[in-house]
Amino acid sequence: MRVSVFRKEHFNAAHRLWNSKWSDEKNVEVFGKCCNPNYHGHNYDLVVQVTGEIDPETGYVIDMKILSKIIREQILRRFDHKNLNADTEEFRQLNPTAENIVVVIYNILRPLLDDRLELKIKLYETERNYAEYPA
Repeated sequence: MRVSVFRKEHFNAAHRLWNSKWSDEKNVEVFGKCCNPNYHGHNYDLVVQVTGEIDPETGYVIDMKILSKIIREQILRRFDHKNLNADTEEFRQLNPTAENIVVVIYNILRPLLDDRLELKIKLYETERNYAEYPA
């Protein structure tokens, strides 16, 4: 019996969408106000989905206290109240779009979970805009 469990977290971060290979004009055309040289911020909602078999001894797919601790230590400490472009190694050379952020978060968390568990990450940049990985 496979079941999915979900942990929702929240973090705030600033970023600037920018392609250094492009002119200022093209960056403004493509990214609009998101390429503001003084950055802008989002109140991100992160949903971590873990899917697997229910452990007959515990009744859990995964102990949610453990999942919460992993997310707090590996994601929130790394990204919350940070400038993603300037304060994190992950985005020094990678444009911090919601699509790239969700893949980075997945790649951080995946090795920390048992291989028998499936992982899916959903990241809301706004109430109406979100990215999900894997799709």
